[in-house]
Amino acid sequence: MNDTSATQPFQSEAIPFDSAPRSNPENLWLNLLFGAVIPAILLAYGSKEKYLGPAWGMIVALSFPLGYAIYDLVRRRTWNVISIVGFVGTLLTGSLGLLKMSGFWFAVKEAAVPLVLGLAIPASLRTRQPLVRTLLYNDQLLDTKRIHRALEQRRNIAAFDQLLRWASWILAGAFLISAVINFALAWWLLPAQSGTEEFNRQLGKLQFWSWPGVVIPSSAMVFYAMFRLVKGLEHMTGLKGDELFHPKPAKPKRADKARS
Repeated sequence: MNDTSATQPFQSEAIPFDSAPRSNPENLWLNLLFGAVIPAILLAYGSKEKYLGPAWGMIVALSFPLGYAIYDLVRRRTWNVISIVGFVGTLLTGSLGLLKMSGFWFAVKEAAVPLVLGLAIPASLRTRQPLVRTLLYNDQLLDTKRIHRALEQRRNIAAFDQLLRWASWILAGAFLISAVINFALAWWLLPAQSGTEEFNRQLGKLQFWSWPGVVIPSSAMVFYAMFRLVKGLEHMTGLKGDELFHPKPAKPKRADKARS
């Protein structure tokens, strides 16, 4: 018998959906506060010679996103791809700063992280667990077991695989756009010599502006991919709206305040 597993596309029915319990969603506001606002303030003002200085200012500023990433890992007991990318990106920023590399290498780093992830998303389609499942189609967001049963009943597994491929390319495009914007922002905002108070101030500005400059357009594309994924699942499964998601836990009934 010929072994054709290496050339076959990934099959949804071969992947279990109940391997991990669902965790609490990430707090976006805490992520913004510890990942952008506090580091930006510390880099802009704490890096002055009369306070922490450039080196310690950068170390303290970057300890906040690193600390929050570890806290979020412990709290939610999960570390997704985005968390890993953010963690590695922060470590690289600190390393480049302490080595006093030029702004060009910071721009390369800012572009390289989303670029690698963007290329990895479609490449992972040949693996047992494509990244599109981690980012979009996962049990944190959707009732994957119920959806899978409906897809099997309607014999739409192959069509669903095609839908995931399409969503993968949309996600890849979102990260590639992020790479371009990241490089342009870093190249524009980091003209000073690294290891100086002025460079830390510029790096703080980059930390702050990367949110509206990168997160908003990328999030818009991810939202579009998620919207089309949900609409496609509705058509393929016959499930509508909230039926694709986990049901909300029922509120406990209150005891009667007064009895007759």
